[in-house]
Amino acid sequence: MNRISALFGIRVPVIQAGMVWCSGWKLAAAVSNAGGLGLIGAGSMHPDTLREHIRKCKAATGNPFGVNVPLMYPQIEEIMQIILDEKVPVVFTSAGNPKTWTAKLKAEGIKVAHVVSSSRFAVKCVEAGVDAVVAEGFEAGGHNGREETTTFTLIPQVRAVIDLPLIAAGGIASGEGMAAAFALGAEGVQVGTRFALTEESSASDAFKQRCISLNEGETILSLKKVSPTRLIKNDFYQQVQQLEDRGATTEELRELLGRGRSKKGIFEGDLSEGELEIGQIASHIKEVLPAAEVVKQIMEGFHKTVRRLSAL
Repeated sequence: MNRISALFGIRVPVIQAGMVWCSGWKLAAAVSNAGGLGLIGAGSMHPDTLREHIRKCKAATGNPFGVNVPLMYPQIEEIMQIILDEKVPVVFTSAGNPKTWTAKLKAEGIKVAHVVSSSRFAVKCVEAGVDAVVAEGFEAGGHNGREETTTFTLIPQVRAVIDLPLIAAGGIASGEGMAAAFALGAEGVQVGTRFALTEESSASDAFKQRCISLNEGETILSLKKVSPTRLIKNDFYQQVQQLEDRGATTEELRELLGRGRSKKGIFEGDLSEGELEIGQIASHIKEVLPAAEVVKQIMEGFHKTVRRLSAL
């Protein structure tokens, strides 16, 4: 058992990322039941919806699970109170200052990890008192750091400046990818795209099928003036690109985004006008599997790769 497994009380150091419109209680419970750490994605949930998902997850698994919370969430106080009331054992925070909530969460016995996109912010996480750091390269789907640093470049640089348990994220969907991340200094992996395209993911079937048909280069980091987001190139993306090419303001881009654009794409399956967020590694994934099978394949691939390398 390594530091990540020991910290979260899990059997294998595989964490399912908290993703908007994909990470409900069914996915989180399935990953936790398979020995990893499932996360409910609070970013696309109203407070009452989050409470319902937490309670259903508790009923579906006796293993540890967590909630991912973007710290810029508009109802953050209410969300955090629900997490405290429901005694969620693990919280992963992102998109904000970890100092704001870490001490309060840890005072209630909650394990806290924070997602960063640079070694500079990783050091700030240490100062904030988090238990673990997730270093996410810009291969990842959804919202990304502005640095555009790849996972293979980021992990060793973060490892060089912090001693905390380190989780690698971005472009990891296999045991081979996990072994590569471990070789660079990670002790766990956070996997998003591979779990977004599982049977238990709450994303629409249309979205899942589009993602497993992608070729290399069909996702791109966009919306850099608003919040850098990796998108599938569709009609909505083309509208964004046209606005950006003519130097549109942040306000114009926000108006195009409107409300519910990611829900329309990921949850409702509008492949033309929806915001389709997914990672680069989607082009390597060709089938929708149960989440437990994904955990099994990742760990089998990891151990097979370690054995192969140790024989060199």
